[in-house]
Amino acid sequence: MSTAYTVVTVAAALWVGFSAACVFFRAPWVVGPLAEYGVPRSWWPWLGAAKAAGALGLLVGLFVPVVGVLAGVGLVIYFVGAVVTVVRARAYSHVPFPLLYLAPVVGALALGFAA
Repeated sequence: MSTAYTVVTVAAALWVGFSAACVFFRAPWVVGPLAEYGVPRSWWPWLGAAKAAGALGLLVGLFVPVVGVLAGVGLVIYFVGAVVTVVRARAYSHVPFPLLYLAPVVGALALGFAA
């Protein structure tokens, strides 16, 4: 296992975990746009749980690679869905935000396959 893979994976997990915590604690800069995009409030805990599970899966993946790959793929699907949601809401200036979470997950997956 390479140092770069470990560092990027831990950073991605912390970043996604932070995003999950923001949903759980209803951070205004997160839930405001969710409401603006038309995401039902009843979905918010599930979205936060999906991100938290993905972050945990990335960390577990350092020891059980198949779990990390599955978590990474799940997070990629999640954040691509977030980009689609933002675009459908015509909030084009917000597109970079889910990409900021997607990029380190893709980096962790790529480094994991290269290791």
